[in-house]
Amino acid sequence: MSLPNDFWFDIAVMMSIFHIGNLFFGHFEAHKPAWKRLLKTALFLVFVLILSSLGLRSIAYWSIGIVGSLMFALVHGYWLPKNGVNGLTGEPKEKYYELIGHKQ
Repeated sequence: MSLPNDFWFDIAVMMSIFHIGNLFFGHFEAHKPAWKRLLKTALFLVFVLILSSLGLRSIAYWSIGIVGSLMFALVHGYWLPKNGVNGLTGEPKEKYYELIGHKQ
């Protein structure tokens, strides 16, 4: 069984986004188990493929962009600074790990 040609485009776009994100921001999630990071990638990919198969590719990408932007603004622009952590660098690390419940 092969995937439609359009699905390969969606897979390439989503995997590129996750790869670039992992290169630049992966150190912020290094404490998470690999299966959780893989599950997140798979869920986003399935979400995009389902909407794309329904002819709603633009809605899939727009929704990921809008929700991602809102979450970034909320977490990095409000919640982290409110709790004494730099929203861009995650410093001080001890405070960041304490805030997210990670035991060092």
